[in-house]
Amino acid sequence: MTLAKTRSVSLVGVDGFVVDVEAALTSGVPGLHLVGLPDTALSEARDRVRAAIFNSGEDWPNRHVTVSLFPASMPKKGSIFDVAIAVALLAAAEVVPARSCAGLVLIGELGLDGRLRPIQGVLPAVLAAANYGCRTVVVPRANAAEAELVPGVEVVSAATLRGLLCILRDEPPPIEEAEPEDASAVPDGSAVRRPDVPADLDLADVRGQAEARRALEISAAGGHHLYFTGPPGCGKTMLAERLPTLMPPLEPDSALEVTAIHSVAGTLPPGQPLITQPPFHAPHHTASKASMVGGGSGRVLQPGAVSLAHRGILFLDEAPEFMAGTLDALRQPLEEGEVRISRAEGTSKFPARFTLVLAANPCPCAAAKQVDCSCAPGVRRKYSTRVTGPLLDRIDLKLELAPATRAELRYDLEFAEPSKVVADRVMLARERTLKRLTGTPWRTNSEIPGPELRRKFTPGPEAMRTVDESLQRGTLSARGLDRVLRVAWTIADLGGHDEPDADDIGGALALWHAGRS
Repeated sequence: MTLAKTRSVSLVGVDGFVVDVEAALTSGVPGLHLVGLPDTALSEARDRVRAAIFNSGEDWPNRHVTVSLFPASMPKKGSIFDVAIAVALLAAAEVVPARSCAGLVLIGELGLDGRLRPIQGVLPAVLAAANYGCRTVVVPRANAAEAELVPGVEVVSAATLRGLLCILRDEPPPIEEAEPEDASAVPDGSAVRRPDVPADLDLADVRGQAEARRALEISAAGGHHLYFTGPPGCGKTMLAERLPTLMPPLEPDSALEVTAIHSVAGTLPPGQPLITQPPFHAPHHTASKASMVGGGSGRVLQPGAVSLAHRGILFLDEAPEFMAGTLDALRQPLEEGEVRISRAEGTSKFPARFTLVLAANPCPCAAAKQVDCSCAPGVRRKYSTRVTGPLLDRIDLKLELAPATRAELRYDLEFAEPSKVVADRVMLARERTLKRLTGTPWRTNSEIPGPELRRKFTPGPEAMRTVDESLQRGTLSARGLDRVLRVAWTIADLGGHDEPDADDIGGALALWHAGRS
C-alpha cells in the first residue's frame, strides 16, 4: 500500500478548520472511494479530479484509491478539496515527491481541463490555516491577492494542475503558465470602496435638514442606530446613503474580518481583494428572514444582510413594508453583534455588528402633505407600529423629518457642509473615544456594555437630572437609559468635552424621544 497526505480547509460559516486529506492505493477493484462525510459537491470531486489529471498529461493509477478526510466526523462540503485530493492521489502514486507535499495546505476547485478555478471563502480558509500553524498555502491564481492579505503565510499560486505539479517537482513551469490565463481576473491589489454607494455622493447635496445632518454626524462618530420618519421627498434616503461618506476607513483587523465575510458570500468584486471602507447594504423590503440574518438549506449556510453590513451600515428603506418577523429578527444581532444559525449538523456564527438605519413614511398612502393623506387614523397607527416597540427601543436616534422649505431648497446648498468637513470632526471624536477606552475591547461608544457604562461612565447628578426625571415618569426604559448615555458621550466627544454635561444629555434624550408616537 502506498500512502500520501496533504491538507485542506473546511469552512463552517466564516470559521475554517484544517482537514487532513489522505490517499491510499491498495489492491482491489480500480476506482476512487471518498470517505469522511462528503456532501454531493464533494462526492462529485472523483469525476473532476479524474478528468483534470488526464487533461494535465498524467496517468490515472489503475488501482483502488481510498481518499479519507479527517476528522471523519465533521461534515464537509463544496469543491474546495479538489486540489488537495488530486495532489494526495498523485503523491501516493509517486508521481510527485511526497516530501514536497508535507505541510502544504491546498485550496481550490479543479476544472475538467485541469485549471484551478477560484473559489469563495479563500481569506477565512487561509486565516484558519495560519492559526493552525501552517505556513505554506496553495491557491488558484485568481485568489492569490486575497490569500496574501494574511500575514506570515507563504502563498503559492497556480493557474493549472499541470503548473502546480511542476512547482512540486521543482521543474520549469509550462509555457501557458508564464502569463495569467485571464489578465482581467488577476487581482491588482486595489481596495473596495463601497460598491453599493456611488463614489460622488456628498452630504452637501442634501438641502436643509440641519437636525438630520447632525444626527448623521452623531451616528457616524459613535456607531448609533438611526430611524428617520417623514413624507416622501424630505430626504430620508439621501441622508442614509451619505452616512458612509462620514465614517472613517476600517482598521486593519476589521478590514480582514469584513473581507472574510464577503469572501464567503462571494460578493468580493474581481481584482479588489480587500474591503477598507465600511460596507453599505440596503436589501429590498421583500427580503425574507433568512436573507436578512443568514441561513440556507442543508449544510450550505450563507451570511445574511446583517453580516454583509458588518462594521458598516444596514439601511432598510420603507421599514414598515418589511415583514414583522424579518424586522424583529434584527433584535438579537443588534444586542449581541453576531448571528448564530443552528442546523442538524451544528451551529455557525456570523459577525453582525452594524449601524442600523431605518426610513419610513408616516402612512401607507405616502402622501407628500398630511392634508392629502387618505388614510384613517387607525390605519396610520397600525402602519407605524409595524416597527415594533422592542425594535424601536434599540434605536438610539429617532427623528421626524419635514419637507425642506423653499428657502432651503434654493439657498441651503451654499452653506451646507461637505462630507469631508464633517468626516474630519467624526475622526477627531473617534480619537477622543479611543483615548478614553484605551485598555478595553471597545472602539466606539455604542459598544460599551450597559453595566460598564453605568459603573465607569456615568456623569454627575446635575447632568443626569433630566434623565432621572424621565425615569421617574416612566418615559425612559433601562435600555433607553443606556442608549441615551452612549449618545451623550458621543455628543460630548464631538464637542470636545471631557464628560457629558446637561446640554449633551438633554440633546441625547431629545433624539431618543423624537419621532416616537
